[in-house]
Formats: sequence, C-alpha cells, structure tokens
Amino acid sequence: MHKIVLFFLFFIPGLTLHSQSDAQEQDQKPIPYAKSFETLHQGVFGGKTINYTATAKETFLTNKAGDSIATFWSVAYTKNPIGDVTKRPVTFIFNGGPGSASLWLHMGLFGPKIIKVDSEAKKDDGAAPYNLVANEHGLLDLTDLVFIDPVGTGYSRLVGNGKGKDFYGLNEDVASFAQFIRKWVTDNGRWFSPKYLAGESYGTTRAAYLGKALEGSGQNMALNGMILISQALDYAGSTSIHYNITSYITYLPSMAATAWYHKKAGEGKTLEVFVKECREFTYGDYTKALYKGNLLNNAEKDEIAQKLSYFIGLDKDYILRSNLRVLVERFQKKLLEDQGLAIGRLDGRFMGDEADDVAESPHLGDPASYQIGAAYTAGINHYFATDLKVNMDRPYITSGGGEGWRWRTAPDDAYWEPMPVNTASFLGETMRRNPEMKVMVANGYYDLITPFFDAEYTFARNGIVTEKVSMKYYEAGHMMYTHEPDLKKLSEDIRAFLSQ
Repeated sequence: MHKIVLFFLFFIPGLTLHSQSDAQEQDQKPIPYAKSFETLHQGVFGGKTINYTATAKETFLTNKAGDSIATFWSVAYTKNPIGDVTKRPVTFIFNGGPGSASLWLHMGLFGPKIIKVDSEAKKDDGAAPYNLVANEHGLLDLTDLVFIDPVGTGYSRLVGNGKGKDFYGLNEDVASFAQFIRKWVTDNGRWFSPKYLAGESYGTTRAAYLGKALEGSGQNMALNGMILISQALDYAGSTSIHYNITSYITYLPSMAATAWYHKKAGEGKTLEVFVKECREFTYGDYTKALYKGNLLNNAEKDEIAQKLSYFIGLDKDYILRSNLRVLVERFQKKLLEDQGLAIGRLDGRFMGDEADDVAESPHLGDPASYQIGAAYTAGINHYFATDLKVNMDRPYITSGGGEGWRWRTAPDDAYWEPMPVNTASFLGETMRRNPEMKVMVANGYYDLITPFFDAEYTFARNGIVTEKVSMKYYEAGHMMYTHEPDLKKLSEDIRAFLSQ
C-alpha cells in the first residue's frame, strides 16, 4: 500500500529552507530573522552625564560549515558617541550556573538600572511591585558593557541543526562565547579597544578558560583584565562532599565568618581579626589533623573539636560525631537550629523557616535565592519592556540550558582526566603569555558556595601570577551587591581596577 503525502509550502519571512532527509527535517529548527532593538538613553555615571545606546539583539552563531546553529541574546550599552575606540574599553559580562542568564549582574551590579532587595537579608522580596532604580554606582563613564546569555537562557536558543551537545559542556560553552565575543568586536569595530571579562560563579570558570580560548583559533585576542566575582576556578575547593579533604579546609573560614555574623562565634572580635585567626588554625592544626585522620589519638581529636566549636559555633560533641568534618549543608541546618532556621548557601546572612527542623540539609532550597529571585525576574522583564522596548515572542529564561552538561576539558578519546574541574591553570598560562593582563577577585565573607578561602588557596598556586591579582572582600555572600554598602564598595573597587 502506498501513502500519498501532500506537501504545502508557505513562505515564512526569515525562514531558511534546506534540502535534507526526513529525519533531519524533523530535527531541524527554523532559522528566523535575528531581532534587534535599539534605544537611546542618558544617565549619570561617576558624576558624569553620559549619552548611550542600548542594543538588545540576537546574534547568530555558526558551526564549522558556516550553518547557523544558535542565537545568542545580548544587551550592549555603548557610549554615544564612542569617540576614540582605543581609549574606550568594553567589558563582556556573564553569570554562571552553568545555565544562568546574565540578569543577576545586569539587574544587580552593572546595568544602568538595578533592582533593590533588602540589603540586610531580613525580608523576602515578596510580590510585585518591586523597586527598580537608576544605578548611581554604574560604570558607563568608564566602559561600554555587553551582557551575554548562553544558549538555553535569556532569549538565546538553538536554531537550524543546532543541538544541545554543541553548547552544553565546558569546552563547547567556552567556544561559543569566544565566537560571540570575536563577532561582536568585529561587527562593532572594537579590535583596538581595551577588553575585559566580568564573570560570576561558574562564569569565572568560563572566564579563566575563555581567556585562553580567545588567544587561539587564528584570531588571537588578548585581554586587558578579568573581574572574577565569587570565583569558582578549582572545584575541589568549592564542592563540600564527603572525603574531599580540600573542601574541609577551604570552607572552614567562611563557616567561621558566618557564625560570627549570627553571633554564634568570635564574640568581642572584629570580623577581620576572627577570620585571620581561623585562617591560621586552618592552614596549621586543622590541615595537619585532617591528613593524620585516624592516626589522631582521642586527646588530639578532642582538642581539634574544641577549636572547631570555637570557630563555627557548633556543639563539640556534634563535631566529634562528624569526625571533625562538617559538611556545609549540615552547617546550614545546625547553626541556628535553636531558632528553627536554616541559613543560606549563596549568602549565609539569609535565613529560612523550614517545617523539618531535624533534616540534614535545607529542603526548601536556598533562602538566599528564593528570597530575591522573583524581584530579579520581574525586574529584567519589566525593564526590557519599558526601557529597552524589547518585544519577543517567547519568555526570558533566567536559568535553563545545561542538561547533560559535559565537564571534560580533555578530548573525547582521552583515557582519563583528573576531576574535579579546574580552569585555574588556564588563567595562569594566559597571565604568563599576556603579562599586561590583570585580575580582580571579589569575595564575599558569607559565601558558602564559593568560599573566600578557596579563592586564596586557588590563586596561591596553579601558575597564577600573584602580583597581578587584586583580592577584595565584602561583608555579604555570593552576590555581595545585594548588600547596599558592598554594592558601593564593589563598584568603587571595579572602578579603581579599570582605571589602573
């Protein structure tokens, strides 16, 4: 029996048609026209009135055959007129995840307008309306800004024959960002402009690798600097799991700082003094004890447990039962157990009231995330619609792409690759090939995702040129800019960094 199939062909503007097998046609996604929205604005930045153009648009990314396989969504703010491009830097900005859009840095730190949430982390963001205000700490007087959303986030998406495996992996992610940045620089005539990367969390993993990638592919692009916010270069120091001895070391000072904040430890001492004391104990007696393991006698274990109790505010007997190794998720539940509260992971200042007070880890999620997420999501959507006049046919995805993420940096046919992920050595290599490149690292004392001591541990090794690195500290967490005093301080520190 034969089937008669009727094909109806409609002309759809912007749709590219290809002759290929039925199976390929089923997989292929349409390739629409790339949308672009351009608006003119004026604002005060650094005490100067700046006229600027905002360009929110889709940019096609291609495979080696030149076929379009995805669009990257970006929002660029460029001074109008730019003037001498050799004196006008451009900073490429992205968040982490992997699978996070750039709205956090866009709406929290760098953008011309930002969302205000409770600076002291005491109140949930609640329901609309929210507080969107002009960013009085903005940097547009010093640099143009380009916010980038990876595939699967924001309005970025696969098109044509693009597949998730083309983007959802460390190597693939870095390659796609390198392609976008080169294309943006070329399209905007900015090869002679000073260039910076600003990444947060996994975005710093990407940035460290991206600096190396931009030097290759026959289009060598040297960077002037990187701004790494809540760095995550070596995951051994930011993965709190059993038997990862590095993480017990790197997380302890952040636990101590958080215990100090909640008045569970360090009474009568300043934060800086208490943290310094904990650093010395961590690199000294605690590291020795961890490596001795079961070779410690009972008296030695008791002494270490007593000191740990002093620093992190937990009961000595609980620490002994934990074998001197307290996982971060347990610390989140135990620190304020007497109040029936769990503290945040992204920012230990935040607190959540959970129904299960004896669970080993928070089960509602991270209060440092769910207490501000609605405000940021509403903020970016409202801002796009009202200020940038963006009109898209799909929702802006704050977190998405990343399923089946491939962390390997070695080729697929490699026999073995050490784990966990570490892109710090790539940064070290880039700094040595490009001695003019400088790095700023922003650390939150109460960050229990990417601890500040891990930054110190990471940047003291891996071939990194230490004298070219500027370490900065803030009395908040992973997104220290949610704390108003640190928003100001961080902006000032970035301003000084860009002005060096």
